Amino acid sequence: MNYPIIDSHCHIYPDKIAAKAVEGIGKFYDLSMYYDGRYSTLVEFGSKIGVKHYVIFSVATTPHQVHSINTFIADTVKESCGLMTGLGTLHPDSESIEKDIEEIISLGLKGVKMHPDFQKFRIDDPRCRKIYDLCKGTMPILLHTGDSRYDYSNPDRMKRILEGYPDLTIIGAHFGGWSCWKEAAEKLSGYDNFYVDCSSSFDWLSPIESAELVRMYGAEHVLFATDFPMWNHETEFRRFMDMKLSDEENKLILYKNAVRLFGIDESKILS
Repeated sequence: MNYPIIDSHCHIYPDKIAAKAVEGIGKFYDLSMYYDGRYSTLVEFGSKIGVKHYVIFSVATTPHQVHSINTFIADTVKESCGLMTGLGTLHPDSESIEKDIEEIISLGLKGVKMHPDFQKFRIDDPRCRKIYDLCKGTMPILLHTGDSRYDYSNPDRMKRILEGYPDLTIIGAHFGGWSCWKEAAEKLSGYDNFYVDCSSSFDWLSPIESAELVRMYGAEHVLFATDFPMWNHETEFRRFMDMKLSDEENKLILYKNAVRLFGIDESKILS
């Protein structure tokens, strides 16, 4: 069966800096990057597996980048003619968090993406309380989670946020904890306000292990995502299908959950 697909985790960059940005990510993770990080490349290769919609963003590594990145993402969404949904970025060291969030909303962006490893903050740091308070009940936050090299976003820190902010919707990238997948699922499954995406995980997990994580979180709490520009779309989709989930689980993960979380027009996804 062919499924409409929403790719819920895509980093993109302006063409003039895309190569440099992608090179930096590759060095950070000591991985070869598959694509070049440009909007046109995302659409070209996503279409090969039937992606009907993309959730795009970038991450501000310093507070002064917040405005320019959010404007770039918003402009790209407008130019996409309904193909893209954008998330804004925030930085915990910004002195104008309220204004940054107001701008994200005014630009029509549908959530926030933050990366504690790149931005160097612990997700339960007191600096983040204002962000969580302002976003709860308003927009979801997509957080990079996990990495055995750092202690910024381990499952115990995430658990404290979920319990302290039950009205805040959080999406934990990489099945909720890159490199500590099972620990994350054991500690974080069962929270109504917590979702995960499956990006940058299949390379280290067997189909059986991946399917177990889906069942632990519940398919209604999982999003399909490729972590563009890191991985090949066709390979990631094949690995997803290798889990041999039910038809309803596939629909939830491939598009229905993203439609609900980000307010995407489902009729356009199904057309």
